[in-house]
Amino acid sequence: MLMKSIMHADINPRSGSRPAFTLAPSLDAEEFAGRFAETGRVQISTFLGPGGAEGLSAHLRLRDDWRLVVNSGEKVFELDRATRSTMTAEQVQALDDAVYAGARGGFQYRYETIPVPDGARDSEDMLTSFANFLSAGSARAFLRKVTGQPSIAFADAQATAYSPGDFLTGHDDEVEGKSRLAAYVFSLSPGWRVEWGGLLLFHGHDGRVEGSSPRFGALNIFSVPQVHSVSMVTRAASLRRYSITGWLRAGEEGPR
Repeated sequence: MLMKSIMHADINPRSGSRPAFTLAPSLDAEEFAGRFAETGRVQISTFLGPGGAEGLSAHLRLRDDWRLVVNSGEKVFELDRATRSTMTAEQVQALDDAVYAGARGGFQYRYETIPVPDGARDSEDMLTSFANFLSAGSARAFLRKVTGQPSIAFADAQATAYSPGDFLTGHDDEVEGKSRLAAYVFSLSPGWRVEWGGLLLFHGHDGRVEGSSPRFGALNIFSVPQVHSVSMVTRAASLRRYSITGWLRAGEEGPR
């Protein structure tokens, strides 16, 4: 049975500040499921109904609680904007040097993030509302159908912002105990150009690479494990590469 013309408001706001996200009309779950079954990934060019992507994009640009995350091997360091504003030019350069050195031969990343906690999600925050939307109702049913994973229980989420020089090297998202069935990236930077970088790249065993630019309003879904990376954003970019990313997971740690 085709899941077409789905236009349900799965979140009933308790106040005017909470959006009622909808799926885009005329989504064909069976068509996307066929593509996903062939390659383990699919891009849905328009995922949300009218105003959804635009509202989220504007919301992320206004947030001031972004934290820079950088790894050094298995250690993760977080720097809020207040802390970064006190860093000297020499400290900034030293951080840059360490990040790029780490990328020469190992797993390395640098970008800003706002995470949505697992578990209880009763916040009026728009980012939390989007995570809740993916985790229930017609959106979850659609994602289960597309991925062929009926055991998807919820979606976790984080907002990410890649500035010039930010990147994420190759990894496969498989973490013991997390029950990750698939990953997703919802792109929220309007007018993004391929030449600016920030490409979602999939690494083949034969050295081939396939990928896509962060098309505004598009949802990429891909199976776990699958090696992928985000290419470095160039200095030519006129805005940051905004997205909401996370994993579709089994288990019982979703919204309640």
